[in-house]
Amino acid sequence: MSSSTEKTAEFESKIQRNPHPDFKAVEASRPPFQPSSSFHYTQTPSPNWKFGSGASISSPSSVQHRVINPYAADRPAHLNYKLLISTIIPRPIALVSTRSTDGKVTNLAPFSYFNTIGHDPPLFIIGFASTHKDSLNLLKESGECTINIISEGFIEAANSTSVNAPLGVSEWEVSGLTEVYDCEEVKCARVKEAVFSIEGKLESVKEFESRSVKGKVGTTLVVVEGVRFWAREDGINEEGSLIDPGLLRAVGRLGGITYGRVGEGWELPRVDWGKDLGGSEGWEGRVRRN
Repeated sequence: MSSSTEKTAEFESKIQRNPHPDFKAVEASRPPFQPSSSFHYTQTPSPNWKFGSGASISSPSSVQHRVINPYAADRPAHLNYKLLISTIIPRPIALVSTRSTDGKVTNLAPFSYFNTIGHDPPLFIIGFASTHKDSLNLLKESGECTINIISEGFIEAANSTSVNAPLGVSEWEVSGLTEVYDCEEVKCARVKEAVFSIEGKLESVKEFESRSVKGKVGTTLVVVEGVRFWAREDGINEEGSLIDPGLLRAVGRLGGITYGRVGEGWELPRVDWGKDLGGSEGWEGRVRRN
């Protein structure tokens, strides 16, 4: 084992992340999952925060920052992958269902390089780390998919769909999740267990060349337009504008093999320049007083 690998393993052990190789033994030592834990609101970290106050919880002044060059000659690309997925968190996860145009091949796989980027039209992005993805190939072939939001109740099943099975093996069967073929605009299935699903049409595909392997596609960005939404009736308001987070119980992706639940939240109204800061006149007076 190389020195850098040993240091990585030592640090992961310190922060109790990625406890390989005997994961089940480590898991057994942890408290059991609490399904009864309900989503709730708390105060913000600093309810009495004032404009110009800065951070509520400051970092130690003695701690310095290190600059990292992602393109350094001695830095392999997988280190950037590990760094980014442990810092850009929590990330929403898209459980993407795709199907070949002839209907003979289906695929179901999770992607945490995922987010929504607009509402008019409803647009979503999915990032693929390489072109060798069955979901990507089927999406480009058929031009459609469903995006299903993962909830706590089927996280193990959703995770199992990331299995490196060959094309033609059904992740639906591996996971035991339920295919529902009732979509109005696309032919692939949605996940019945999902509280919220999106019928999507392929809008565009953009490929980015790898910086570490010249001539190879390192990342593929897919933009999908949502053309229909499916929401569980007991979790959405009458006008169809709000999902109950306590029912959705969405799961976020953290670093490595770590996931997180959405257990609590706080509310922060958007700041208004005139109402809250007194406009330009009020701001200038505040600056003079300070």
